[in-house]
Amino acid sequence: MNHLNPDSSRRQFLSTTLKTSSAAYVGYHLNPTPAKASSSPNEKLNLVAIGATGRAGENISGCKSQNIIAIADVDKELLEKGAQAYPDAARYQDFRIMLEKESDKIDGVLVGTPDHTHAPAAAMALRMKKPVYCEKPLTHTVHETRVLRELAKQAGVATQMGTQIHAGANYRRVVELIRSGAIGSIREVHVWAGAKYTGGKFESGIPVPKHLDWDLWLGPAPERPYSKSIHPFNWRRFWDFGTGALGDFGCHFLDLVHWALDLNAPIKISAKGTEFDPVTPPDWAIVDYLYPARGTAPEVKVTWYDSGRRPEKLNELKDRNGNPFNWSGGQLFVGSEGLILSNYGEHYLLPHDKYASFTRPEPTIPDSIGHHEEWLDAIRTGKPTTCNFEYSGALTEAVLLGVVAYKSGEAIDWDTNKFQITNSKKANDLLHKEYRKGWTL
Repeated sequence: MNHLNPDSSRRQFLSTTLKTSSAAYVGYHLNPTPAKASSSPNEKLNLVAIGATGRAGENISGCKSQNIIAIADVDKELLEKGAQAYPDAARYQDFRIMLEKESDKIDGVLVGTPDHTHAPAAAMALRMKKPVYCEKPLTHTVHETRVLRELAKQAGVATQMGTQIHAGANYRRVVELIRSGAIGSIREVHVWAGAKYTGGKFESGIPVPKHLDWDLWLGPAPERPYSKSIHPFNWRRFWDFGTGALGDFGCHFLDLVHWALDLNAPIKISAKGTEFDPVTPPDWAIVDYLYPARGTAPEVKVTWYDSGRRPEKLNELKDRNGNPFNWSGGQLFVGSEGLILSNYGEHYLLPHDKYASFTRPEPTIPDSIGHHEEWLDAIRTGKPTTCNFEYSGALTEAVLLGVVAYKSGEAIDWDTNKFQITNSKKANDLLHKEYRKGWTL
């Protein structure tokens, strides 16, 4: 894979990317007309969806109270399946054509494609000043994430990344506990997820199904022969299209850590795991992040484990009945006064005896109206969302820097203001990738 010139300034390159051409794609001239403002908070919004089933279908369903006016999917069979509940929705295979043709009607865009096409789709919509809801991870590369953050600022529209668990009550209660000082000062956090995406192998000599536009599916990724093992889900087993277990689940589990500890960008990242394979993610990986001090809060080390690896500290912990916590995923916050063990739906203050009579702080974080509803409400009212592209962009950058550290095999020093890995040319090259001809941000 060819990479960007590492000797050029990352900030200059980013600026150039944001300013390039009035058309986001070769041969597609965008209509810059912004989405119309709703005249009433009760008026239904006109939404278009990129992707029709799977997570994309869940996002469409999450917004089914609105007008789904068009759906695009490179697979005609999946397109028909996903569009069955929306018979009036126009159908497209190429999302670029859909965005152009439906531009004057669009109030919001749902992006639910594989990782490698998140950024091209979201960037096109943002340049058209359309509100965007995009699945996690926000992008496929660190550079793409910074571009979307900047484009969202410029567009001034409602954005939301699809980390639905952020809307749940459990995460809110953990954030409140940590911010109340319930476990004291936190210098160490462990985060793990059981998912494993490895073993991907490219095939050749297999005819492309008639219902699938393989060229469109590849999008900006390198040219590859069709492989039946990739579409519609196993693309996560390939670096060309996915970002491994860290990319898939990091934005969910590390979200709570970023939120509770008010983290932004790590300054040092290192990773270990099975030997790097240029095609497929590893059998397992462990990534160490170091975040700087924030105000009176000390620097904190956050360690990520995936593919069944878990922190050794977890083995020391038991529930009130003396049973181990056999959680496949979760977070362990290690404070100077105690511990908080959490996952999507529950959390514990430990040790049990110490916190037996603990008085919890009164809730201060309002309940969410719903992750999709937040975005819909923001389109109508201008209210902020909780996972807008500024917050979720910083989170995604951190997640993907872990991928960069693993791929490079080097411990890296990250300067977020310069948008540069300052100690490794090899790792700096991995902040972005070369797009296939005909595709750009």
